[in-house]
Amino acid sequence: QAHLVESGGGLVQPGGSLRLSCTGSGFRLDRYAMNWFRQAPGKEREGVSCISSSGDFTYYFDSVKGRFTISRDNAKNMVYLQMNNLKPEDTALYYCATDPDPICSYTYDSWGQGIQVTVSS
Repeated sequence: QAHLVESGGGLVQPGGSLRLSCTGSGFRLDRYAMNWFRQAPGKEREGVSCISSSGDFTYYFDSVKGRFTISRDNAKNMVYLQMNNLKPEDTALYYCATDPDPICSYTYDSWGQGIQVTVSS
C-alpha cells in the first residue's frame, strides 16, 4: 500500500542540526508539492515548510525561517528538511505530507507516521 515514510529524526542539543528525509513507498512524489508540518504534545499542528512539485518554489513558516531548508530530489523520489540552529521549541513529531496543489496550498492530502525530533541539552 502506498504511503509516505519519514526518517532522520533523533535527539540533538540546542544549536545542532538534523536532516529529515521523506520518500514515497509505492508512489512517485514528483507530481505533488510536498509539505513538512509538526505537532508537539498538547499543541496544534504547525506548518513548517512547503516545496512545489518542481522544486522551484519554497515557503517557510515564520518560526523556522532562516534555520530550515526544504529541498527535493525527484530522481530519487526524496524530499528533505535540513534543520539548523535547532531550538528546544522545535521539539515535535515531524510529518511529510502531499499537497493537493502542485505549487503549494499548505493543506495536506496524506502524511506519514511522523518522526520524532527532540532538542534538549
